[in-house]
Amino acid sequence: MAAHPPEARLWWNEPVPKGELLWVAVAFLWGVIMFLMMIWWHLEGRQNLSTEVYRIDPEVFRSRTEAFVERHKVGEEGTTGIPVARVPPGGDAYMLGRLWEWWPVLELEKGKTYRLHLSSLDWQHGFSLQPVNMNIQVHPGIEHVITITPTESGVFSVVCNEFCGAGHHQMTGRIRVVEPGKSGG
Repeated sequence: MAAHPPEARLWWNEPVPKGELLWVAVAFLWGVIMFLMMIWWHLEGRQNLSTEVYRIDPEVFRSRTEAFVERHKVGEEGTTGIPVARVPPGGDAYMLGRLWEWWPVLELEKGKTYRLHLSSLDWQHGFSLQPVNMNIQVHPGIEHVITITPTESGVFSVVCNEFCGAGHHQMTGRIRVVEPGKSGG
C-alpha cells in the first residue's frame, strides 16, 4: 500500500505529457539505431569473428594436428623445441591448447587467407591473439574454424586468458606472419 495513493485509481487511463512521449520516442529510436548498428558492425566493421563450430573427439583433433605438423614442419621454436609449421596460402592451420601450451607455432603469409582450426585436449582455455585482441574460449570436444587473413607481418603472441591451472601464466604460443614468399626462419 502506497503512503499517498494516486487520486485516480486507474492511472493508466491518464493522459501522458507530450515531453514524456518525446523521451519514450527518442529512447525507442535510439534502441532501433543501436540494434541496426550491431548488424552493420558485424558485417562491415570486421570486429566480430564469423566462426564455424563443430563437435570433435579431442583425440581426433590431436591426431589431425600432429599430421598437420608432420606435413608442414619447417623447424623448431628456439630452445623450447615446439615445432614451427608453415601453412600453405589458402590452407588449413591447426593449433591445439593443452596444459600449458599452444601447439605448434604457426607461420603464415601476410595478405593470404587461412582456415585456423582450434580446440583443446584437456580443459577450457582462452585463445587470445595479441596485440590484435582476438579472443575465443576453446573447449575440449569443440573445434572452432576461423577464416583469417593477416594484414601485417610480425610475431604475434597467443595467450591463454581462461584460468586453467597452476601453469596458466606460462601458457603461451606464437603465430609468425611473414611477407609473401619469405620464411620467418
